[in-house]
Amino acid sequence: MKSLVLFDLDGTLADTAPDLGLALNLQRKRHGLPFLDQDIIRPYASHGSRGLLGIGFDITPEDANFAVMRDEYLALYDEVYTRTPILFDGMETLLQRIEAAGIRWGVVTNKPRRFSAPLLAALKLDQRLACLVCADDAPRPKPHPDSLWMACEQGGVQPNDCIYIGDAQRDIAAGVAAGMQTVVALYGYLDQTDRPLEWGADYAVHDVAEIETCLAAWQQSLAGRALEAEPSQF
Repeated sequence: MKSLVLFDLDGTLADTAPDLGLALNLQRKRHGLPFLDQDIIRPYASHGSRGLLGIGFDITPEDANFAVMRDEYLALYDEVYTRTPILFDGMETLLQRIEAAGIRWGVVTNKPRRFSAPLLAALKLDQRLACLVCADDAPRPKPHPDSLWMACEQGGVQPNDCIYIGDAQRDIAAGVAAGMQTVVALYGYLDQTDRPLEWGADYAVHDVAEIETCLAAWQQSLAGRALEAEPSQF
C-alpha cells in the first residue's frame, strides 16, 4: 500500500524563524527602526512576507508601497536564509522512523522554490524527499489544494493515502480540501489570535514526538480501509 507523509516547511518541519526575523530586522534598521524581539516576530513567521511586513511595518498588501517593501525584504532574506535553519527537536528521529517503515515523505510549502530547495539542501534533506512542491509550482498556493494534489502526482498516490502536517490554518484548510488527513502542529508559529483546535484537523500535536502516534493511527486507518476494500471470500 502506497502512502505519503507531507510536511509544511516553516514552523512544522524546520525552525526558520530566526533567519526570517533577522531579515525583517535588517530591513527595519534600513528604515531607521529598532530591532524587534524575536519573540514578537516568531508567531508571524508562517505568514510569509505579508505577515512579517505587517508586524514589522504595519502595512498590508493593499498599501501602495507593499510590493516594493516585499521585494526589499526578500532580497535581504536571500542573504541570510540558510544561516541558522534547524529541524525541530525530534524531527530527524521521526524522519528516520518514517523511512525505516518504508513510508515516503515530502514537503509542500508556500515558500518560493528559490528559497525552499536550497534551504532543504542546507538541512541535508534534499536527497531524502519523495516530493517538494512550492508556492510558485502550483496554479494556486495554500489554502487551495492544488499544491497538495501536485505532491500526490509526484508521489504516485491518491490524496486519501496522504497525511499533511502543518502549523497554519491555510495548511489544514488545504489538506481538508485535498481530501487528506491532517495534523496541526501546535508547536509551530501560532499567534494569540489563532484557534488551531477549531481548524478541523484530524489530529493535534504539542511536539514532534506526538506526530509518530498520529502516523501510527493514520496507518492503521489505511490498513483497515484496505481490508474493507478486499473482495469477499464467500
